[in-house]
Amino acid sequence: MQEPSAPPNTSRAGLTPRSIVIWSLVALAGAAGWGVLALSRGEEISAAWMLAAALGSYAIAYRFYSRFIANRVLKVDKTRATPAERLDNGVDFHPTDRRVLFGHHFAAVAGAGPLVGPVLAAQMGYLPGTIWIIVGVIFAGAVQDMVTLFFSTRRNGRSLGQMARDEIGPFGGAAALIAVFAIMIILLAVLALVIVNALAHSPWGVFSIGMTIPIALFMGVYLRVLRPGKVTEVSVIGVALLLLAIVAGGWVAESSLADTFTLEPGTLVIWMIVYGFLASVLPVWMLLAPRDYLSTFMKVGTIVLLAIGVFVALPTLKMPAVTDFASRGDGPVFAGSMFPFVFITIACGALSGFHSLVSSGTTPKMVQKETQIRMIGYGAMLTESFVAVMAMITACIIDPGLYFAINSPAGVVGTTVQSASEAVTNFGFTVSPELLTKAAADVEEASLLSRTGGAPTFALGMSEIFSAVVGGTAMKAFWYHFAIMFEALFILTTVDAGTRVGRFMLQDMLGNVHKPFRQVSWKPGVWFASAVVVGGWGYFLWVGVHDPLGGINQLFPLFGIANQLLAAVALAVCTTLLVKSGRLKWAWVTAVPLAWDVAVTLTASWQKIFSADPRVGFFAQRDKYQAGIDSGQVLPPAKSMDDMHTVVTNSTVDGVLSALFALLIIVVIADAGRVCFKAVTDPAGVKLSEVPYTESKLVAPAGLFPTAEEKAELVAAGVGPEGGIRKDGIRTDGGTGDEVPAGTGSA
Repeated sequence: MQEPSAPPNTSRAGLTPRSIVIWSLVALAGAAGWGVLALSRGEEISAAWMLAAALGSYAIAYRFYSRFIANRVLKVDKTRATPAERLDNGVDFHPTDRRVLFGHHFAAVAGAGPLVGPVLAAQMGYLPGTIWIIVGVIFAGAVQDMVTLFFSTRRNGRSLGQMARDEIGPFGGAAALIAVFAIMIILLAVLALVIVNALAHSPWGVFSIGMTIPIALFMGVYLRVLRPGKVTEVSVIGVALLLLAIVAGGWVAESSLADTFTLEPGTLVIWMIVYGFLASVLPVWMLLAPRDYLSTFMKVGTIVLLAIGVFVALPTLKMPAVTDFASRGDGPVFAGSMFPFVFITIACGALSGFHSLVSSGTTPKMVQKETQIRMIGYGAMLTESFVAVMAMITACIIDPGLYFAINSPAGVVGTTVQSASEAVTNFGFTVSPELLTKAAADVEEASLLSRTGGAPTFALGMSEIFSAVVGGTAMKAFWYHFAIMFEALFILTTVDAGTRVGRFMLQDMLGNVHKPFRQVSWKPGVWFASAVVVGGWGYFLWVGVHDPLGGINQLFPLFGIANQLLAAVALAVCTTLLVKSGRLKWAWVTAVPLAWDVAVTLTASWQKIFSADPRVGFFAQRDKYQAGIDSGQVLPPAKSMDDMHTVVTNSTVDGVLSALFALLIIVVIADAGRVCFKAVTDPAGVKLSEVPYTESKLVAPAGLFPTAEEKAELVAAGVGPEGGIRKDGIRTDGGTGDEVPAGTGSA
């Protein structure tokens, strides 16, 4: 099979002497950061070196590696119409300004993971997690997001599960559909639980986040009806209103309205289910895209200010580069050795299967031009990775003893500052009862002990950095509670976009039985599928909120492994498509991270199923608690014999599901290997479910800022700087999604 030819208009501009100097300096800055991180031996070093290593690596990766993938591997074609242009219906398919879509995509994929995972992984030291965050995103996470987005865009925005069924076959495809959808429901429920825990009894957070909904609706109508194309204008208005909502949230919390916005967890669950349903069924331009775009300003703005704070305050990394827990595997935060569990704990920010669902869900239905896939897919993932680096910094600049007192469960450190101090000393670190008391008082919390989950630690580290720059100790409480609200906003955008993606997945699945469901904007299908998805994650969330050992709490231990197994499905589909479309020599781009991810996740799955350590193995945990039941003992965290029986049930369910998910993924990968072998040995018989080529009538820049060449193209097309349909262009319809021979069009 011949490799597809590159589009004649693909830019291949070389480096100038000036750019060579600039990129050499960037490389040196990154290398210096890595050198200091790697060579330090016990001494505290500035967190600024971690930022230098990250920023230098990201810049080099985006400029060179992502460009190589876009131009040489994928061969993006700006003359080819995207589904957003061909099928624009104002509901799910809608050509969206690249800046707004970048904001939507980033907000949709950047949930709890980049904030929480690195904080928990700091148990192993700052170096293992930092290496995985940066190297992993460059060669795995951002590649997965970008390549999945490209292939889904070429297939009318088909979901990952449906692409697996179309391209791998009914057997492996069916396994992928089942695994992907089941994992999706678990991920959404886990993310929603984090939001409920963050917003419960927080009038400031509830008011501020609630106000983003009417602000987003206003922005959507403004951009679509009142002032079409005025992205900069609506951005300024939206950010001003967002800042006002944040400030007003503080006023509300101190006013007589505080009780109105102080919600119980159960009430929050109901409101979240209602919001998730509306975000799934309303036109994408009305609520989902503008709200995610608006959230991105706060997300990216806060993280950038945090990075500036690091360069100004120059806090030192107090956590060792590598702790003893990395080799012993008996850490109090989570059990297991560095390999494979650091790579499971840190998912979002390095490699996350959830991202592939967004990249084959909402985003491909809104991309204006194929050339924008690089910025949106690869660029947004690098941005999320930077969030993860900042989370690692916030965890590692606080005293290690304080870190372990916060992140260890009550069963390990006890419930008093004295017991926590003694327990931490046994870990090999020290923290005085006075320091634990003072740390809680500084942020106006009754206690910080056993505030597990990562979010409180991130908030505490963030308050340390911001208060060192603005306000001093007196402002620590303000910055701490601001960070808690910020984290809730960060995660909520993943739940709303994820619900819509889940709806697309379910419609694709049902479309195999009843064809009208394949029309993703078909009203009965939209409402039915949305109800099923929110009903699924809403049920697990509701039970989990009311039962500490039930609902999503039962499935929470599956979150990390399930997410990374999902990444294996995405990378397997991408590798298969590269091979089938004549790009065999470039298949290593996704095959190498696939091999690594499979090695990590299947090792973790094996250990979670068969490990004899009850802190690691599900079935070993079941046996431990069953033995306790037989002897009449109640073991923590159980508080009664009924709880003991619940733990036994939960462990059994988690073990069985771990085995089932691993088996499904093995089936998908084996079937993908069969298809790849067939494609190499019999290229003439290969079929691709790719939409035929249709010439684009839309002109738009590829990046955030148009190049001189793009500016000239916009002028020649008779459209403004925001882009649009050529004055002589006629919007075309086309693409049925039917199978076409490999190599058709420019694929």
